[in-house]
Amino acid sequence: MKMSTIIIQHDDCLRHDPGPKHVESTKRIKAVLSGLDDIKGLQMLPAPLATLEQITRVHPADYWTDITGKEPSEGIVAIEADTFLSNGSVDAALRASGAMCFAIDQIIDNKTLRAFCAVRPPGHHSEPATAMGFCLLNHVAIGARHALEHPAIRKVAIIDFDVHHGNGTQAVFEDSPEVLFVSSHQMPLYPGTGNTDETGCGNVLNLPLAPGDGSKQFRKAWSSLGLPAVHSFAPDLILVSAGFDAHQRDPLGQIELQDADYHWITRQICELATDSCNGRVASILEGGYDLQALATASRAHVQALDS
Repeated sequence: MKMSTIIIQHDDCLRHDPGPKHVESTKRIKAVLSGLDDIKGLQMLPAPLATLEQITRVHPADYWTDITGKEPSEGIVAIEADTFLSNGSVDAALRASGAMCFAIDQIIDNKTLRAFCAVRPPGHHSEPATAMGFCLLNHVAIGARHALEHPAIRKVAIIDFDVHHGNGTQAVFEDSPEVLFVSSHQMPLYPGTGNTDETGCGNVLNLPLAPGDGSKQFRKAWSSLGLPAVHSFAPDLILVSAGFDAHQRDPLGQIELQDADYHWITRQICELATDSCNGRVASILEGGYDLQALATASRAHVQALDS
């Protein structure tokens, strides 16, 4: 019997409000959920709050104490140029990290093969002691460390196809051979990291794309380099930082991907997971700032996860 893909979300993720003009708005989650609304068989589950134990496997306790202490009772507080706190931001971030850990538990406990966490704020720019790029906690990194606590999981591969390089994820794991990090992203572009010579301890593979690149270059990079590297690594679990801002409609990048490319890369990941790790894939929303593209691209992603 086929197990349905689970979608993990929570209304607390709508409480994080970086301001009316900020692209990382509550409308993003609403767009994603509207795109998934009529896909039959999906199971929706609420995201728990991440625990301090889960968070501090990646982030120092004093870092998180500082963040929580800055959350305002009203209004908005700037942490850095484009990263803000409002009342509710802390719980939103905790739900997002908690969603990733819960998704992994559901997969390891054989309750599902695949999961997508429809949560915000995103996480892959957050370094251990630095909030940046809209990100407060690095959810995929917290999830990977959580998974590695389980005796069945010895190696985790993280695939990141956001238009921006996941500098935070790379920083967390660049000295951790039990985690492979593979990222396609536009260069030059924020945050300025992700060159091919950034290889960690041999566990980091960056696949930079040039402005204007589209489906052909994206699929070639993953087919010839990215996916073979994951296959050779033979992970016990694959985690996906699913950013949809490399879409041709997105205002923050100049990569020309279409919905079909997100379906393609997701199917490639799932087929690889079937060969390498019993089909185990947990995915989490990162970027994606055109609401129409976010709805249709996330739909293509989840349809491929669920097929």
